[in-house]
Amino acid sequence: MITKEQILHALSHVDDPDLKKDLVTLNMIQNIEILPDKIKFDVVLTTPACPMKGPIEHACRNAIALFVSKEVDVDINMTSRVVGVESAQLEGIKNIILVSSGKGGVGKSTVASNLALALAESGAKTGLLDADIYGPSLPLMFGLEGTRPDSIQVNGKQKIAPVEKFGLKLLSIGFFTDPNQPIPWRGPMATSAIKQLFGDAHWGELDYLVVDMPPGTGDIHITVAQSYPISGAVIVTTPQQVALADTMKGMAMFRMEGINIPIIGIVENMAYFTPAELPDNKYYIFGKDGGKRLAADNNVPFLGEIPLVKAVADAGDNGFPVLLDEDEPVVHAYKEIAGRAAQELSILANKVG
Repeated sequence: MITKEQILHALSHVDDPDLKKDLVTLNMIQNIEILPDKIKFDVVLTTPACPMKGPIEHACRNAIALFVSKEVDVDINMTSRVVGVESAQLEGIKNIILVSSGKGGVGKSTVASNLALALAESGAKTGLLDADIYGPSLPLMFGLEGTRPDSIQVNGKQKIAPVEKFGLKLLSIGFFTDPNQPIPWRGPMATSAIKQLFGDAHWGELDYLVVDMPPGTGDIHITVAQSYPISGAVIVTTPQQVALADTMKGMAMFRMEGINIPIIGIVENMAYFTPAELPDNKYYIFGKDGGKRLAADNNVPFLGEIPLVKAVADAGDNGFPVLLDEDEPVVHAYKEIAGRAAQELSILANKVG
């Protein structure tokens, strides 16, 4: 007769490769059932976007075969419970991820949008906040120009209801302004607006709130960094030297005393050009491996590179982000980056815990 203790002993030999502890110690094995010809249990990962899901399941099956029985049927339910720090300010939001860059024009908003979509597609409850007050792009990129969010009452208070599309909860100052008019606001007005987008919205339960930050290192960055419990920042750059120099300043800001936000990793956007008719060719227009070197020199994770392909720009302009087109090869790159970002967040949360 197989016992629960035998199963736990077997699975104590399976480590989470990121957290460097075994699944039993990490309390990732739940709901063990022992039937006459089958054993069932849940493996509760720290994120649905875990890139090690397959290898962990395979290791569990091997452990049962080695330490319990080769004959028994094993039914494993790979599930997840996202770790994070919830706060009274933003109740229900487990992780806030800032997507930032030292300068404009590096594709930060595109990366933020597709990163959020990739996390949502993995099964995580995800929101996307467009914090670029002066140049909001979310309404255009999601085909929501002219959309106005509804107002709902929550616990006796009027709240903004984020717009929902493609499985994401979305909010942008662009939903409240004329897209043809500039927003000539001084710093205090801009920071007040960003606080309203964070605090006056009813986000509900979210595993991840991805925040598309403005370029640079200004008032909005400091306000967001010091006002809310930020889990970490994803830094977007291109390989060219002029972008890397500004990216260094952006990373330095997050590491300043009084801000001290962990860097989840660096994404190298427009890493190389690949024409649609020659998908195997790579042309390094802006230089090669600049983001990789920057990550190595600063001892931060390199999350991945995204090629410069026309489909990405077309998708954003059409209000249908490229991640929704499974036929595009670049989609795989975005999904890998989302998995690595979620992985790094889990490691950071475990260190804090």
